[in-house]
Amino acid sequence: MRTVQMTLDDNLVKAVDRVSKELHTSRSAFTRKALQDALVRYKLEQQERKHRLGYEQNPVEADEFSIWKTEQAWGD
Repeated sequence: MRTVQMTLDDNLVKAVDRVSKELHTSRSAFTRKALQDALVRYKLEQQERKHRLGYEQNPVEADEFSIWKTEQAWGD
C-alpha cells in the first residue's frame, strides 16, 4: 500500500471522521472504500453510456424481438 497526501475541506474531514467512528473503521479504510465504490460506479456509468450510444447508433427495429413473444412463460 502507498501513502498518499490529499487536500480536503475541513467540513469533509469532519464528516468522514464522524462516519468512520460510527462504522468503527479508520479514516484511511473509509476513504479507500469510498474511492473503490466511486471507481465501480464510474465503470458502470461508462458501460451504460456505451450501451446507450450503441442503441442510439443502432436502434431496435419495431419487430426485432417479436419472435420471442411466443417463448415467454410467465407461470401460473
